[in-house]
Amino acid sequence: MTLSAIKPADFPWFGYEGFTFSLGLAEGDNAWTSGHTSARHDETIGKMTVEGSMEAQARIAYAKCLAILEAAGFGPEDVTRISENITVAGLEAYEDAAGVRRELMGERAVVRTVVVERLVRRAAWIEVELHAVKGGGAELRAASQGREAGTWQASSITEGQDGVVYLPTVTPIDEHGDVVFAGDFVAQYRYVLEKAGAMLESVGLSLGHAVTTYDYSTPDTRSVYRGTHRVRKELLGNNDAGVYPGAGGILMSRLHAPGALVALDVTASRHPLELVNPGWSRYDTLTYAPGIKAGRTLFMSGFASLDMESQQALHEGDLRAQAEVTYGAILHLLEHAGLGPEHLVETTEYCVASYVGDYRAVADVREQLLGPPWPASTGALCHSLLRPEFGLEVFPTARYPEEVG
Repeated sequence: MTLSAIKPADFPWFGYEGFTFSLGLAEGDNAWTSGHTSARHDETIGKMTVEGSMEAQARIAYAKCLAILEAAGFGPEDVTRISENITVAGLEAYEDAAGVRRELMGERAVVRTVVVERLVRRAAWIEVELHAVKGGGAELRAASQGREAGTWQASSITEGQDGVVYLPTVTPIDEHGDVVFAGDFVAQYRYVLEKAGAMLESVGLSLGHAVTTYDYSTPDTRSVYRGTHRVRKELLGNNDAGVYPGAGGILMSRLHAPGALVALDVTASRHPLELVNPGWSRYDTLTYAPGIKAGRTLFMSGFASLDMESQQALHEGDLRAQAEVTYGAILHLLEHAGLGPEHLVETTEYCVASYVGDYRAVADVREQLLGPPWPASTGALCHSLLRPEFGLEVFPTARYPEEVG
């Protein structure tokens, strides 16, 4: 089976042809949507518009994603992972969105909540992305009735397509709702990584099964971020292959609660892990890998405009050139893995807010380097990146073709 774009016969919010992303992708019993806000095309003014309260925006965003899944034969009962990008401005009204989610989706799917600086549509407060598997995959652990240490809110743990196990976003918040290790970024980082390990152990896995760890921290942690190397070296890479997961790091001006300096999204796999590296020696001393093959999925680290040999940041101030280098590196890794752009399942793009005026140039680069069926894609604005020279970081995932036996 191959990936195919989902094309609903009726999608009243905007005409979706001609973009460098699909509304969603399907392959057999699996489906992935792009990230969707409440934006719609207003024919009276000829522009995309966003309006309404957080509740109203959430209802439209979920309606879009569910319409896309329905067009591919999936329903809300099939959803295994829900990702919600919530803006700093919309954070205080988040419970209104959470209420809509619970009403429409129930509590079976795992929930990831990423606090972002803002969304591309300035008035948008929420962006929703869904992963689905016919039958809903496996609920490995039901949502807790109360607050669990390390989580912002109750969430299940689920297993989706190809043995992928999703965790909820892990935060440095204890069971009482208090932020732990106030002012100590490295201690908070250890806390969230250990809590992620405990969650995995509760479903029969460990941090040695992690395929990606994407962390979100605040700008003032950049100077001490290197302290995470020791923590990751101690806690990660303890698997039969001796490999570290892919990783990415994004900076937001604030996170889920005042005093929280880091939040962590961890994905794991039941399959053996295999390092995928085209020969980039920089990763020899790092605690993350450029790519990890697990089953039929290629999980990748975040990529930015970096010279892989000199480790010099390239094209500061030029987002188009940065996008060319970034997607060029992704395609190089895919080629090494025997894949092409048509095997990309999804891309998550984080653009630094100060570059948003040039963000359209990234679509031009995608049009040049990628192609149909176009990956599902989610984009958000961040405060900055770990290297201040960068304006863009991309988290990609690809799918190996099904072997014909």
